[in-house]
Amino acid sequence: MRKMLLAIAGVLAISGSAIAADYKIMAPAAPGGGWDQTARSMQTVMQDEGISGSVQVNNVPGAGGTIGLAQFVNQANGDPSQLIVGGYVMVGAILTNASPVTLDQVTPIARLTGEYEAVVVPAASDIKDMAGLVAKLKADPGSVSWGGGSAGGTDHITAGLIAKAAGVDPTKVNYIAFSGGGEALAAILGGQVTVGISGYGEFASQIEAGQLRIIGISSDQKVEGIDAPTFKEGGVDVSIQNWRMVAAAPGLSDEQKAAINVDVEKMVKSAGWQKILADKGWANTYLAGADFQAQLKKDVDSTSAILKEIGLVK
Repeated sequence: MRKMLLAIAGVLAISGSAIAADYKIMAPAAPGGGWDQTARSMQTVMQDEGISGSVQVNNVPGAGGTIGLAQFVNQANGDPSQLIVGGYVMVGAILTNASPVTLDQVTPIARLTGEYEAVVVPAASDIKDMAGLVAKLKADPGSVSWGGGSAGGTDHITAGLIAKAAGVDPTKVNYIAFSGGGEALAAILGGQVTVGISGYGEFASQIEAGQLRIIGISSDQKVEGIDAPTFKEGGVDVSIQNWRMVAAAPGLSDEQKAAINVDVEKMVKSAGWQKILADKGWANTYLAGADFQAQLKKDVDSTSAILKEIGLVK
């Protein structure tokens, strides 16, 4: 009887059908950006769907997520209630900042979403399309200021790739990094930068309101629901997709990892999560377990190569 009870308890723990676990999710960026939106979307869905009894989100901005990552690794070890959101931006920031703490020191759980990069200008800008942006870049690269996320992240990489494709030295790109999407958006709307670059979802409401004009999106083909030409259609041979993930603390047991994976899978398959993906224009790129760990290693290697190519890493 004792063995049977222990087995049942183990199954319940893994399935998550016992008492819903409480979680604390770190968004290693300021409020308003993609990681913050991802963490708070997880919070909403996990609570609404009964996957977790309580989910707290805290923001630790700075250095492309590496400040938050270091804090997470040092403070969350062995704690299955703690999660951190990250993604492609963090991969680049770890390399450009020569961070002593890397993603090898956390427990990757799943890639959650993918999002294409959008290049926008204020409605009053004289830049009407990608060709107009390229013309300004060729005339004087330094005169075009780009407002985006952390140095070395997806936004910065995309700006460098656009310059390179246009025949402009990518090391001359005048990139201004902001620690959160809210700060970057304010600078773009206020005309403090020439162009803005980020995931489409961070600009969607301002584009719809006519405050910003989207001049290109980084997909290979037109994206349903987004009225914008691709970079390639605008004469710039670049395509790139940002992705976001969730990771757990280091030092967890196999049972703890399995329980977290079950909860995240329930969230991803829920109607609430599917609605958020549609509302925000996020692609469902869910990939978990060993497959995600293998893909993450490939992404780290390819990002290192890109950053060297555009002069952001020696």
